Amino acid sequence: MEELILFGGYTKRLGEGIYSLLLNPKKKILNDLQLIAAEPSPTYLTIDQKNHLYTVGAVEDEGRGIAAFDISGMEAIPLNHVVEKNKFSLCYVAVDEERNLVYGSNFHQGIVYVYQRNEDGSLKLANSVQLTGNGGPHENQKGPHAHYSDLTPDGRLVVCDLGNDSVYTYNMKESGKLTEIALYKSAPGAGSRHLVFNPNKETAYLICELNSTIEVLHYKKEDGTFSRLKTLSTIPEDFTGFNSAAAIRISKDGNFLYASNRGHNSIISLKISSNGQSLTFLEWTDTKGAFPRDFNFSKEEDFLIVANQNSDNVTLFTRNQKTGQLTLQQENIFLPESTCVCPITNTKLLLNH
Repeated sequence: MEELILFGGYTKRLGEGIYSLLLNPKKKILNDLQLIAAEPSPTYLTIDQKNHLYTVGAVEDEGRGIAAFDISGMEAIPLNHVVEKNKFSLCYVAVDEERNLVYGSNFHQGIVYVYQRNEDGSLKLANSVQLTGNGGPHENQKGPHAHYSDLTPDGRLVVCDLGNDSVYTYNMKESGKLTEIALYKSAPGAGSRHLVFNPNKETAYLICELNSTIEVLHYKKEDGTFSRLKTLSTIPEDFTGFNSAAAIRISKDGNFLYASNRGHNSIISLKISSNGQSLTFLEWTDTKGAFPRDFNFSKEEDFLIVANQNSDNVTLFTRNQKTGQLTLQQENIFLPESTCVCPITNTKLLLNH
């Protein structure tokens, strides 16, 4: 059965909003590009269990913030926007199903926003937390830069602050109140960006944008603290060009870890040890495009879809689930300014396809 893949991105040059492509597993192709929702620079997307789509959003002359859509039918129906008068957009959006909350990270302002989800899927602002700190040693660390806010396996909120090389752990309430309980510091100048957890629920992998590394962390659920076990580079030792690490994904079985490199323009593939604490290099795979900001698995994780932001194209790879290796299937699929790959796991949703 064909799968619907959604893509978010910028609308600075050619992009117009949220797009979709159909993945045909038998033919091993992506095709039928369609614009499903016009929205200013929807650079990150997430979908809840009730088929509500949440994305970075904006309203002309009113401000920037978050947008909500209903995608349960044959089209994306706008529900509402929650915006503030500022020129800086969110960069990450996540859903908390248990507490009926949605989280947003504002990179430039260093703010974490908490939204309450209404019965119809629309949102209202519940809380916001301003991160503090003077920044790190890298030129891109002028102050706090919230780049990620999502849940731990035991339901706490984790926030990655790229500007201060920090990872915060918060206890949460249904009201949206955050209480900080732990602070982890990555290497100075590393630039903590995104984090994923191993299925064992006690090992996490932190991708650091500015020094192109992955830090393997132990998570202690008793107090929400992280401690570093190991660090490895996402790029070859002899690579001297510009690079910034971007997305990180882990297979559902916990056996393989992948990360994208913008500059080296590659996906690094890593084998995860049985205890989750060691990573073994498998390969670097050319993304056949420039600046791969995001990538994601298909529903069965037998395909990997890569969005190359600066070259306006998507690349499709098959993934060997036993070896973790990637094989190029299709390149130069046109998609403008894409920065987020969001598969729809509900196969009944085909929107206007």
